[in-house]
Amino acid sequence: MNIQGEVAEGYEPVRDAFVRNFEVLGDRGAAVAVYRDGRKVVDLWGGARDAEGSAPWAADTAQIVRSATKGVAAAVPLLLHQRGLLDLDAPVAAYWPEFKAGGKEGALVRDLLAHRAGVPALDRPLTPEQAADGVSGARAVAGQRAFWEPGSAHGYHAQTYSWLLGELVLRVTGASLGRWLAEEVTGPLGLDFWIGLPEAEARAGRVGQVAAVEPPEPAGGAGLRVRPKRNVSEAYADPGSLTRRAFAAITPLPDENGPGYRAAELAASAGIGTARALARFYAATFGGTAGGGRRLFSPATTALAGRELSAGPDRVLVVNTRFGPGYMLHGAASPMLSPASYGHPGRGGSLAFADPEAGVAFGYVTNALTPSVTADPRAQSLIRALRTTL
Repeated sequence: MNIQGEVAEGYEPVRDAFVRNFEVLGDRGAAVAVYRDGRKVVDLWGGARDAEGSAPWAADTAQIVRSATKGVAAAVPLLLHQRGLLDLDAPVAAYWPEFKAGGKEGALVRDLLAHRAGVPALDRPLTPEQAADGVSGARAVAGQRAFWEPGSAHGYHAQTYSWLLGELVLRVTGASLGRWLAEEVTGPLGLDFWIGLPEAEARAGRVGQVAAVEPPEPAGGAGLRVRPKRNVSEAYADPGSLTRRAFAAITPLPDENGPGYRAAELAASAGIGTARALARFYAATFGGTAGGGRRLFSPATTALAGRELSAGPDRVLVVNTRFGPGYMLHGAASPMLSPASYGHPGRGGSLAFADPEAGVAFGYVTNALTPSVTADPRAQSLIRALRTTL
């Protein structure tokens, strides 16, 4: 296996784990990057970016990262809050009046960010075209009845998070989430990351050819690699369960390798970027060196990002989960570096997070998608190796 890149002295165990991911754990094409105290200490890539194995992964190859998109997208409402433009304790309907229908009038902005808004699924799923049109998704979640009283419980809003967050940002700023992110975050930081891949970048631009992912696994085949229990597997296998319905809010499954999906501004699932960009993004949330001297979050916002808002039984994932405002937090369902970590995994393997106490920012992307929703064994092996270096 031709692994390229570099590791700083003392971080060789991460390289060894990355190599093992290809040799033992089935990676086909992947990249990992780590920043420590603003310094790049790991930057590795290898394998192939296409299914045939003929096109090598390059230094700037980007990858669709599925739900790891959520962590980058969460920076938008937190920055709006930091700038005094968004009140996390205000009702969502204060910014988006139509949202109060269906028993959702009590839903607060913080509920929306922490998967407590009560609309993880849709009674009528959207087609891939409707999901990406910028209008149908917002109308659907606004009109959807709540599955529980908002704020009273939490459940992972796997797909509906795209339209919930996207419309809230549009109502507050007048700009789409992808555009605002590009103009205020990823552009100024010089990051190869997009929610809505521009046509120029899709042709080539600053990014190497976007890696192709394997065909999505059937919805019933998904599972959690966290001490699997019968009720978990049953939830994923039952078409009527809230679990299956949440992941099937877009039906049929979209073509993630198609230009239409790559251009879609879906904050829950369609982000495209490099491992290096993800690591630099998270480094910038608590320090400025990796972001070209620009710190993204104030200390208060950094603390807010890691603050627990939801914990315990997840009505969708059917295990205990922990969430802050837009970020998944370290726990059994999503092990990161330590209890100080905040970030987000992507279904199938990708993972990115920050750990301000350790001064670490981590990004891993892969095109060899597995049935895991969280706790992918390849990402976990890299984290275990990283811990030995700290």
